[in-house]
Amino acid sequence: MWGQAWGNIYDIAAPQGLPGPGYDLTASLQAKGYDATRMMKTGEGFYTAMGMAPLPETFWSRSMITRPRDREVVCHASAWDVDNDQDVRVKMCTRVNADDFYTVHHELGHNVYQRAYAKQPFLFRGGANDGFHEAIGDFVGLSALTPTYLKQIGVIDTVPGPEADIPYLLKMSMDKIAFLPFGLLVDKWRWQVFSGQVDPAHYNEAWWKLRTQYQGLTPPGPRPADAFDPGAKFHVADSTPYTRYFLAQVYQFQFYRAACRQAGWTGPLNRCSVYGDKAVGQKFEAMMAMGQSKPWPEALEAFTGEKDLDASAIADYFAPLNLWLTQQNKGQQCGW
Repeated sequence: MWGQAWGNIYDIAAPQGLPGPGYDLTASLQAKGYDATRMMKTGEGFYTAMGMAPLPETFWSRSMITRPRDREVVCHASAWDVDNDQDVRVKMCTRVNADDFYTVHHELGHNVYQRAYAKQPFLFRGGANDGFHEAIGDFVGLSALTPTYLKQIGVIDTVPGPEADIPYLLKMSMDKIAFLPFGLLVDKWRWQVFSGQVDPAHYNEAWWKLRTQYQGLTPPGPRPADAFDPGAKFHVADSTPYTRYFLAQVYQFQFYRAACRQAGWTGPLNRCSVYGDKAVGQKFEAMMAMGQSKPWPEALEAFTGEKDLDASAIADYFAPLNLWLTQQNKGQQCGW
């Protein structure tokens, strides 16, 4: 409803004349008998296969991983560190589908990070910056969606050939690339509000001005004078800063590229899975264990060898798609 990810309209944007990704992840998970617990156990398995400790027993007894039958809850997925030590939990109304398969790996990334820096002095128990905390699980999620990994854990039986790369990357870009302008504009709007640049009478107008400027989106029809569309976004209503998600969208690809290089991967970046690579896991956990004890550039360098935000990793990941789209759009007027 926010237009922050466009993967759900992939079916009307799918390239004509090309085969699909070669499998339906939702259908495969359901056919293999996955339930919420098995989804969560599979996510945990990714981290333990990289050498990290299993989740504590209290995680399984205290987390909410399915929608309760006896009360209303907020189902927006989130991960929690209750005691700044080992009492980590997830709150999620897990469904057996591709979206939640990714989300499980993402949310557990928060818990794995929290446990990694638990031995730091209290003031340093946190992500190197807010973007890091979101990017940890997203990096693992990038690996977890690859057909390479899905074959490794038996969710799919065969890895599709190279002809499936363009459909795979196009669908991924409709979530990842489409998110970048949205991730930027939410806090741009908030800053306009907090600074007084925009008064309450123009909150909604300012919101749609940014949506059109950065995303090329307009409302489906005229908006009433008292409309407050940004309030429909959880993070606006909850007053959760949003720049972390924009930064994480870059960091996750930096982490992913660095991990694949360390693993010696030489194929297309989008097919790389670091599942089971304990050497990569050891180096990754060492970065997480730093928490906030060092400036974030030093934490970034500890794992990637790079000291600054570098979006070239996104370009590397989507390079085959960019080449294909350049050919497809030849002679076309792109933009809005």
